[in-house]
Amino acid sequence: MKRVEQVMGLPVSVDIRDKGDHLTSLARVFAWLHEVDERFSPFRTDSEVSRFDRGDLAVSELSDDLLDILMTCDHYEQLSGGAFTARLPGKPLDPNAITKGWAVQRAARLLKSAGLEVFCVNAGGDVVTAGEPEPGRGWRIGIRHPEQHGEICAVVESADGAVATSACYERGAHIFNGRTGRPAEGLLSVTIIAEDLLRADALATAAFAMGVDGIAWAASQPGCRVLIVDAERQVHRSSDLKLW
Repeated sequence: MKRVEQVMGLPVSVDIRDKGDHLTSLARVFAWLHEVDERFSPFRTDSEVSRFDRGDLAVSELSDDLLDILMTCDHYEQLSGGAFTARLPGKPLDPNAITKGWAVQRAARLLKSAGLEVFCVNAGGDVVTAGEPEPGRGWRIGIRHPEQHGEICAVVESADGAVATSACYERGAHIFNGRTGRPAEGLLSVTIIAEDLLRADALATAAFAMGVDGIAWAASQPGCRVLIVDAERQVHRSSDLKLW
């Protein structure tokens, strides 16, 4: 079964290969993602994020979920030496770089808690996979070409894991280097393959924000494989990353 909806400003697809009727599981997943969008979008004036940013809510009044998101933002800000941040000076609080991966990874847990073993959740190119859609073969994930619209520059395989890509081809220069306060430069795209989407998405965004320094930094993160295209069109990838 497969279903696609527009959530959090992007298309989200859920592809389930387990046999049976999974309409209830699909409904739960999309209800959860819509709930996250309503509660944590910085673009909604009535969201918990916006209310906190305006000072309408104290830290003691925040939900456990938002506290978890903000603590994770702080973790990756420290890990990246400040290149990654949800709090750029003069701009509203924006934890979206963490929220999406956090929410989609939880959506995958909802599917697993329902007993599903073979599925793929794709949120605008950031993907969580489980199981093998065919015996002996993982899910094949296409990585969009950073400059040629509609083209794929590589295909990677994932069974039980996640793939996330950060680039500026959809939303323009929306990733900022927290150290300089300026749009990130030096890289065209960063793809991270890791065990879960929260980690993959956060590391991809942080590495992109760091620019060329992010190439070695991303490659040094444990449990991750990388595929990075720099502004000189050079490709950098982990030696154990197989491309299809």
